[in-house]
Parts: sequence; C-alpha cells; structure tokens
Amino acid sequence: MPARPLRRTLLASLALTLGAGATACGTGGSDAAGAKTQVRIAYQAIPNADLVVKHQRLLEKALPDAAVKWVKFDSGGDVNTAVISGAVDLGLAGSSPVTKGLSAPLNIPYKVLWVHDVIGDNEALVAKKGKGITSVAQLKGKKIATPFGSTSHYSLLAALDAAHVKPSDVTLVDLQPQDALAAWQRGDIDAAYVWTPTLGELEKSGTLLTTSRKIADAGKPTADLGVVTNNFAKEHPDVVTAWLKAEDKAVTQAKSDPATAARSIGAELGIPTAEARAQLKQLLLLDIKEQQGPDYLGTPGAPGRLAANLRDAAVFLKGQKAVDAVPSRTVFDQALAVKELARAAK
Repeated sequence: MPARPLRRTLLASLALTLGAGATACGTGGSDAAGAKTQVRIAYQAIPNADLVVKHQRLLEKALPDAAVKWVKFDSGGDVNTAVISGAVDLGLAGSSPVTKGLSAPLNIPYKVLWVHDVIGDNEALVAKKGKGITSVAQLKGKKIATPFGSTSHYSLLAALDAAHVKPSDVTLVDLQPQDALAAWQRGDIDAAYVWTPTLGELEKSGTLLTTSRKIADAGKPTADLGVVTNNFAKEHPDVVTAWLKAEDKAVTQAKSDPATAARSIGAELGIPTAEARAQLKQLLLLDIKEQQGPDYLGTPGAPGRLAANLRDAAVFLKGQKAVDAVPSRTVFDQALAVKELARAAK
C-alpha cells in the first residue's frame, strides 16, 4: 500500500493472540449479570480530537455505569486484526485499512461512524538528506518504509503512480512509524511515508517530497475513520450515541479552544503543547453537522460521498492486489452509520 498478498498466517496468529486477551477482558457488552457494560476502544497516537476524548475522560463521564477501556494500536491494519479477533468494539483506522476491512477476503462486519480527521500535511513522504533525492521520481532503486495497509501506504503508492514509478522499481519495507524512525537513524532506508509525531522527527534530517494533502488535491483523499462493529452498534445504541456526542464535543473544543485541546493531545503524545497545536492544525476536523454533509457520511436515505471515496480506494487496492475484489457501491453506502449519526445529532 508492490502491495503484497494478505498475510493470512500472520493475521491468524495475531487474531489468536488478541483473542486470548479479549477473553480475559470480556467480549464487549455485559459479560455477567450485574456487570458493567464493557466498551473497548482502539486508538492511535494521532493528534486529533479522539485523544481529547481519551485524556479528558469525556466518554467515561457520559457513561459512568460502563467500563471503558482504551487500547493503543500502531496502525489501522492492527485495529482490523483486533476487530476480527473480537478484542475491540470501536476504534480508529485509516480509510485505506477500512476499505480493506470492508473488502474480500476480510469482509469485516463493521460500519463507519465518524470521520476523525481528513488527512493533510500530517502524513508525508520524506527522503533522507544526502541521498540526492529531491523528487518522487528519484526514488527508483531506493528503499522506502511505510506501514503496509495504512493510509500512508495507500498515499505512497498513489504518489509513485503519479510520478510513473512502479512499485517494482523500489523496495517497500513494512515498518510501523517508530520502527521506520529507528531504521532511518541506522541508515537502513532512503525514505519513509509516515504520520506525525514520527514524521516531525524524520523531517529534521529529511527532504519533504509530497504530502497527503497534495495527493488528496490530486483526487486520492484519505481520512482517519471511527468504526464500530455491527453487533455492538445493534446491542448498545446508547453507548454509540454517547461516543458520538463525546467526539463532537472534543472537535468543538479543538476548534473553539485549541489551546486546551492541544494540552490534552500533548499529554497523550508526550510532546509540548505548542507542538501538539501545530500538528492539530495540519488536520481537517469536522463537527457532527459537518459529518452529515454530502461530502462525508451524509444522512439517512442520502449516504455521503465518503462511500464513493472508499470504493475508489478499493479499485486502486485491487489493482495493487491488496484486496481480492472490489465491493459494490452499495456495500460502502450501507457501511456508513448515517442512522446512528442522525440520532446523535438530534
């Protein structure tokens, strides 16, 4: 995200491991009479309003009778694995992993609840200084790191395609952001496509080649999405509504009081507030009314263009042999949780 075939053996192994953990902490909902409803949320170290919800305990305050557990993941591919294993109920994953999740062979029974952010300059392709690389076209013969199956992987392939560089012309290395940074420091790679805060570290000794904002402007947008399993949404509509309202409250704060939101984000990421605020500005955040716009999730009876964007991504991924087949547009329309969103927006 050339993308390689799905690593079924690894996926099964990870699912088994996560499944064991899920057994220990329950499988969502109430696991015994009188027990609290368990809400297991997958999150990532991305400087958006989801970290505000976590740090300020907005969901815990809204659901005092629930047991809320936040579980950190390094990429959307890992989140998909956790969902498949039954280890999480809600979570954040990039639009590329979600597209893969809704496509064969995964066919994950989940739906898109929320657009956490439209990705902009916070994901980018950087080449190491001293390598003589100043353009994407000059990456031929080079080694590039990115987390496979992520939005960065998708954008990297789109950038290579636009520069007429075939995936076979480069060596792609599957590394999570922190591992990519370590490989960069060792001199093992020539370039990397990752997101903040790791991106900021790479830029200190790197040359910026392109960003996800530029790639979006060229017709291939990406986003970080909130997903919920179909079963959990059906069994706990009150929790889903509370989660949506908490996310909306955090987005409103990020827009009206970015200093306070940045303090929470900085605390979660372990970075100065000023740096967190700068990273927050690189993202487009949407409140609940904007989420219902025609460009995003839309409304009941009128699903938004996000569905078309996800299907376009599936077409691209199929061409890269990253998915087995492209689902119909109806699959993506039905995967937008417009009814849940409308209920929370009242």
